[in-house]
Amino acid sequence: MIDLYFWPTPNGHKITLFLEEAGVDYRFHPINISAGDQFSPDFLKISPNNRIPAIVDHDPQDGGEPISIFESGAILLYLAEKTGLFLSHDLRLRQATLEWLFWQVGGLGPMAGQNHHFNIYAPTKIPYAMERYINETNRLYGVINNRLKDHSFLAGENYSIADMACYPWVTYWYVQHQDIREFPHLARWLCAIEQRPATQRAYEKGNNVSSQPAVTEKGKSVLFGQKAR
Repeated sequence: MIDLYFWPTPNGHKITLFLEEAGVDYRFHPINISAGDQFSPDFLKISPNNRIPAIVDHDPQDGGEPISIFESGAILLYLAEKTGLFLSHDLRLRQATLEWLFWQVGGLGPMAGQNHHFNIYAPTKIPYAMERYINETNRLYGVINNRLKDHSFLAGENYSIADMACYPWVTYWYVQHQDIREFPHLARWLCAIEQRPATQRAYEKGNNVSSQPAVTEKGKSVLFGQKAR
C-alpha cells in the first residue's frame, strides 16, 4: 500500500498518473497547501521541503520498515524501479527516459511554474517577468515538439515516467499563454495521453480530493511569503 500525500497540482497529478497506470494500491492523504497543511510537523518528517507530493511505501522491496520519498521526480523513479514499469531496462531507452524526466524537473516545471506565478498569482504585474517566462515556456514547448516529431513519446515509442512528468504541466498551455496549434506534435502527444483510461481515472480521483482551487486568495500569503523561519 502506498500513502500518497497529495493536492491536485501538476506535481501531484504526476504520481496519480503512475499509480493508476500501474494498478498500485494507494490512498490519498490530502495536504491543503492553501491552508498550510504542508507545514505540519508530521508532514515535514516525510517531506522536509514542505512540498507535495510525497509518498510512504508500506511494502518496500527490501522488506524493511516503511520508506518515505519526497520530490515528484524521485517518486516516479522509485515507483518505476519497484514495479518494473514505465522505465525500460534497455540502457539507451532508460537513459533517454531519465534525461527527459530530469529535463522536466529542472526546466519545464520550474519555468512553467514561474509563468503561472507572474501571470496568475502575482499581486503586481511585472511585464518583464511575465514576458520572460512566457517566452521560456514557449521555447521549452518547442523542445518537446521537436522531440516528438520523430517519436511517439518522449523516451521513444513507449509511454514512460518522462511523459507522466511532463503531461500535467503541458495541460495548462492555455493559462501559460501558449498557442498549442504552434506545436502539432506536442498537441498529438497531449491528446494521446489524455485519452488513456488511466489518465482519466487519475484526474477524476485526484480532482475529487478537493473541489476548491489549488491556490486560494487567502492561500497566496501562505504559499508565496515563505522564508527559512
